[in-house]
Amino acid sequence: MIELLRTNDAVLISFVEALLRDAGLTFFVADRNMSVVEGSLGILPRRVMVAEDEIDEARRLLADAGIAGG
Repeated sequence: MIELLRTNDAVLISFVEALLRDAGLTFFVADRNMSVVEGSLGILPRRVMVAEDEIDEARRLLADAGIAGG
């Protein structure tokens, strides 16, 4: 899997998850449970990982949605 996006914005991650899910792409949100380690401060970014063969489509999807860094 390849990193598509890295952020600590929970709303953005939720939106990206919905976009990817609706497009039928394979993805995983890494570091989601790091809040236990950091004390729920939201300091450590979460990474949205996408299947290697779907990364180009996922980047286009984010670009079409106006999300920078995709």
